[in-house]
Amino acid sequence: MRIRYENHRTLVTLTGSVRLRLKIRWCETLHCARFHKPYRPEAEGALALPQHEFGLDVIALIGALCHREHRSVPEIHAVLTARGVAIAERSVTNLLDRYDELLATRLMERRPLQRLLAQQGRVILALDGVQPDVGHEVLWVIRDCLSGIIVLARSLLSGRARDLAVLLREAVEAVGVPVVGVISDAQTSIRQAVAQVLPDVPHQLCQFHFLREAAHPIFEADRHAKKELKKQVRGIRGIERAVEEREDAEAVLVQGYCAAVRSAITDDGRAPLAASGLKLKQRLEKVAGSLDRVQQKGALRRPLTRLHQMIARALERTASLWPDVEYAYRFVHAVAHWLGNPHEESAAMVRRRVNGVLGAMQRHRDKAGTLAGAFDHFQKVTRSYRPGLFHTYAVPDLPRTNNDLEQLFGSQRYHERRATGRKTAAPGAVLRGSVRLLAATATRVQAPTARDLGAANREHWRNLRQRLERGRRARTLRTRFRHDPAAYLAALEQQARQLTLPS
Repeated sequence: MRIRYENHRTLVTLTGSVRLRLKIRWCETLHCARFHKPYRPEAEGALALPQHEFGLDVIALIGALCHREHRSVPEIHAVLTARGVAIAERSVTNLLDRYDELLATRLMERRPLQRLLAQQGRVILALDGVQPDVGHEVLWVIRDCLSGIIVLARSLLSGRARDLAVLLREAVEAVGVPVVGVISDAQTSIRQAVAQVLPDVPHQLCQFHFLREAAHPIFEADRHAKKELKKQVRGIRGIERAVEEREDAEAVLVQGYCAAVRSAITDDGRAPLAASGLKLKQRLEKVAGSLDRVQQKGALRRPLTRLHQMIARALERTASLWPDVEYAYRFVHAVAHWLGNPHEESAAMVRRRVNGVLGAMQRHRDKAGTLAGAFDHFQKVTRSYRPGLFHTYAVPDLPRTNNDLEQLFGSQRYHERRATGRKTAAPGAVLRGSVRLLAATATRVQAPTARDLGAANREHWRNLRQRLERGRRARTLRTRFRHDPAAYLAALEQQARQLTLPS
């Protein structure tokens, strides 16, 4: 190709301003696809993005400061200014978006991805969605459990099986190796999508989600009993106040027992296995037993006597709430024990042992008292989950739970809060979650260089930007309607009238 003309361009880099002289070439072959189309020097793409005044080294530094060092935008602006880079704070935000897009484009290219996964020869896909902002897009992520590589991340307005099947099919084509297993949280649309795309692949349903859903009524009964028990020990502040200004041995003793009670009250459990109510009851019983032993030795003073009476009264008034909860939790813990497969038995044997516990629950349902209906709920949920609960024992490396992907979402929210200072999800987490999650996760492992960002396919990057821009425009329209519904609808009506006018 012949050099037809020259362009000049100024770039701001970390080492100062650079003046580029670009020699633009044309192809003179009449039937060539690039006939008389400008061809810019390839070296330009390794230095900067089209129509950008800042070099890729500046963009790479901004991404590393945000995702690795958790610097906020004002802090990043201060660092760049200290290094002599003349840049506006708004430009830092824009360049951070470019960083996320370029790195996500680079990570999602099929050839490097397939080259990495070809070494292990198979993949186990984990699929889950997170909704950073209620009522808006859901970020769906497909990740390989063996390597930890995010295969696909995409924001969708819905979670229909048809849409998820498209994403799953795209992920299967991208990995280039056999899919030997899938793990998910048993959402109905995910089940249907997996059945459409991978009908012969074992689909493991998360055992944690199973136990949490199945034991929910039992957990709620325990929480209700704990609430009633806590109501009976609210007088502890008066006992603490009685010795607040004292520093003698008796005051220290009273403060120690009150601290034990407060610690027991504030220790909350998480579903499904942590019965915080039963734990509170057991700990208060231990405190009461200790006070009994002190009383037998004649060393119980008036403040401790009040505390002893208060705990005893609380346990007595809530005594009727605990037997059914304790009985029901025996079966929940038994199912969790056998699903843990402590003896490393086969899938058929684990299924048989779990079925044995479920059969015992059905036979002894009436002994559960007020929680008999909770036993029925446990059986109903189990029937729904049963086809996918036991694949993990037959497929090597197929995880029992989808908690790793859940923890990835939680880790990203934690790092996002550290970098932005926001307690709730930032708008970028909603609109740009599909690229920000990829970029942030990869940057924390190894920060890319300007050369790495320059190697991203520009056509794929432009397509990605267009998809993100469509989501941004949709979000903008929703925001405009909330701010002024009348003006928004009036503008739409004006557009509708213009459509009806003759051309």
